[in-house]
Amino acid sequence: MTRIKTRSELNHLAQSLGQRDSQIANALTKTGPLPFRNRPATFASLLHAIVSQQVSVVSAQAMWKRIEAQVRPLSPQQFLDLDENIVEQLGLSGAKKTYCRALSEALVMGSLNLSRLSNLTDQDALEVLQQVKGIGRWTAEIFLLFSLGRADIWPAGDVALRTAAQALLALPERPDVEEMDVLGEKWRPLRGVAAQVLWAFYRVEKGLVQG
Repeated sequence: MTRIKTRSELNHLAQSLGQRDSQIANALTKTGPLPFRNRPATFASLLHAIVSQQVSVVSAQAMWKRIEAQVRPLSPQQFLDLDENIVEQLGLSGAKKTYCRALSEALVMGSLNLSRLSNLTDQDALEVLQQVKGIGRWTAEIFLLFSLGRADIWPAGDVALRTAAQALLALPERPDVEEMDVLGEKWRPLRGVAAQVLWAFYRVEKGLVQG
């Protein structure tokens, strides 16, 4: 199982992927070196992924800033101990409040142990994470890709990834999740690397700043 620990490793793997796939090679000529978006494998990282579900980047950043300001230290028990009035001020939807509490409770009670995920296969780790209410496929995949450096994780439901695939592969329509899963097969066992190439390509296409 390949794991990405540094920016150098990520870009080496991306170049290797480009050597066997002309479309990835073409994307890399436009993106240049890929940014390394590593996050610690902690409660905070997983909580951030939950907060970021199905909202804009701006909205997610605003909610996260409020959480960081109110939950000190940023720990599962501290989140559970928050006064309900403070929770209301965080800007979370009713569903996300439930999900954040479910994650906190799972970690406090020990039904989820993040340190043990490193010893599991990708599939087993995904299944363990998704046992927690509010953690679906996308959230689990983002955590495994960016916090545990799993190189073959493929977040097929990510809208930016699907949009990038449509542009790079010159598809008539944006592929759905099932179609993305099929498209990703050719990039095994480095689908997570391909995903990071596609995200970088998306940012270039949208005129966003890399880094």
